[in-house]
Amino acid sequence: MGAAGAAGLRRAPLDGDGGAMTKSGLIEKVAEKTPHISKKDTEVVVNTIFDAMTEALREGKRIEIRGFGSFQVKVREAREGRNPKTGEEVHIPAKRTPFFKVGKELKEMVDRQTPGQGSATAEDSAA
Repeated sequence: MGAAGAAGLRRAPLDGDGGAMTKSGLIEKVAEKTPHISKKDTEVVVNTIFDAMTEALREGKRIEIRGFGSFQVKVREAREGRNPKTGEEVHIPAKRTPFFKVGKELKEMVDRQTPGQGSATAEDSAA
């Protein structure tokens, strides 16, 4: 059992078939909301946004999207580790890794239950 299973957490599906939201799925969603823009142009816009975000992070800049969250690069210092098979000590070099911190509004929106989900509340029981 994985760490998520051990903690009693389940991944919620992001689309109707239980899979993950992909870049192509995101392009589809944006294309649906903007019928006056071609799907090819929508793809260019989405790719441009991701490219700009990637470049900003590569340059060490912080990205803040109000109501959604912020992205930044964290530096993991070099350290000594162990090879789990042999127990031999190995050097792990420093590296930069992207980090996302969820915004308050997004956290609240994700936490809200959609109609028909979850258990009855105390108010429902009293009625």
